[in-house]
Amino acid sequence: MQITQCLHTAILVTDLERAEQFYGQLLGLTKVERSMNFPGAWYQVGGHQVHLIVAPSVPGKEKHEKWGRNPHVAFCVTNLEVAKQQLLSQNYPIQLSASGRAALFTQDPDGNIIELSQSI
Repeated sequence: MQITQCLHTAILVTDLERAEQFYGQLLGLTKVERSMNFPGAWYQVGGHQVHLIVAPSVPGKEKHEKWGRNPHVAFCVTNLEVAKQQLLSQNYPIQLSASGRAALFTQDPDGNIIELSQSI
């Protein structure tokens, strides 16, 4: 077996409208058409997609003190300080990377961990 690329990441959400505000408006991901017959929304990020799938609940995660040690999705941003200020202005929690690199972690409205790393 040889894997050549990652196609998508599926993220469970409980409130599609609230999740679309976070992923589409706050993070600025580009929404794409989908032909599935269950509630959700697809977003394109370069050659990768993020699939939001509506579920009655989001399974609990073991919450490590350092958010990056939880399952998470990582995105690259051009300006980490701007991203940080946008998240804080919308009252989303942030945790700076303990490694000292230009990265932070936040949580979407359902508590899914999102990493934002500054491109070099």
